Amino acid sequence: MDNETRIAKTGEEKYQVLFGVRKPTFDAMLAILKRAYEGMRKRGGRERKLSVLDMLVVFFGYYHDYRTMENIGFDYGVHKQRVSEAISWVEQTLIDDGRFVLPSKRELIKDDTEIVIAIVDATEQETERPKKNRTTTTPVSKNVTQSRIKS
Repeated sequence: MDNETRIAKTGEEKYQVLFGVRKPTFDAMLAILKRAYEGMRKRGGRERKLSVLDMLVVFFGYYHDYRTMENIGFDYGVHKQRVSEAISWVEQTLIDDGRFVLPSKRELIKDDTEIVIAIVDATEQETERPKKNRTTTTPVSKNVTQSRIKS
């Protein structure tokens, strides 16, 4: 069963649990993304392997469920690079729309309300290891090694 059918059958109370947002917010995000995608496709080009709905579900899977891009890519049959591109596109499109953006620092400072925001950069990167050099290794003296005996 594809995502469109499964999500259509999902009740409103499950959206908060599955995606971290309510159904009206999810639908508003989906409408923004569909409009942006149609605008992109006017110029032509290949269809993406992930539909707009799939990209939004991937976005929530990455940020809400903390799944790795490799794991999500395996579920959808795409490379993790396509998952990364989908997440970035969804983020940028929603930010560009303006409805899902935090207020500026000036507006936050004017108000007496206190908002605590934690942003974590959880992109997948290679592990950094120290470089090997001559000073970190212990050299073996030559007289300890056995020499070949000529007969």
